Amino acid sequence: MDADDPLAAYNKRRRPPMDTYRRHRPVHGGAGHLRPDEPRVLEEWNDFAYEVVGTAPDLAAAQEWVSELQIEDDSAA
Repeated sequence: MDADDPLAAYNKRRRPPMDTYRRHRPVHGGAGHLRPDEPRVLEEWNDFAYEVVGTAPDLAAAQEWVSELQIEDDSAA
């Protein structure tokens, strides 16, 4: 943490766990790699918690949605 930044602790708490801004989970629970043909819940970090922002029909579509953010970040840099 930066000792000169009075908001450093606050900003650290606002980062998502493991710096994952988007994630997906199986609709009916369980391990994410199992049953790749089942729908997924799409979640996005809002600076305080993950919130549901949509669904994907299968694992491949969910993974593509997650990677869109990474591609956007890379092109903005």
